[in-house]
Amino acid sequence: MAQTKLTRRGRNLVRTMAAGSLLVVIGAGFSAVGHASETRIASTPATSGYIRVVVAPGESLWSVAAMVAGNRDVSSVLDEIVQANALTTTDVAVGTRLLVPSH
Repeated sequence: MAQTKLTRRGRNLVRTMAAGSLLVVIGAGFSAVGHASETRIASTPATSGYIRVVVAPGESLWSVAAMVAGNRDVSSVLDEIVQANALTTTDVAVGTRLLVPSH
């Protein structure tokens, strides 16, 4: 069976295509994560003064509280989220639906 060899030009082309493909995949991932964080906060109000958000990969209860706190104290917003959702722990799993203050 004859063995096929790539020329130097062919190897460079393969490397360039592989690197380009990897950059496209990474860029798409960052774009999706950024878009998800922006659109989640614009959810419809679940109750007066609250909106419902879904915990995304890499987020914690603290990061969600910081995202909606604005100029308020993050720890007080975190306490409000814990109370509104009757949480017994501050550990939240990806996909958890939370009521967070919208004010």
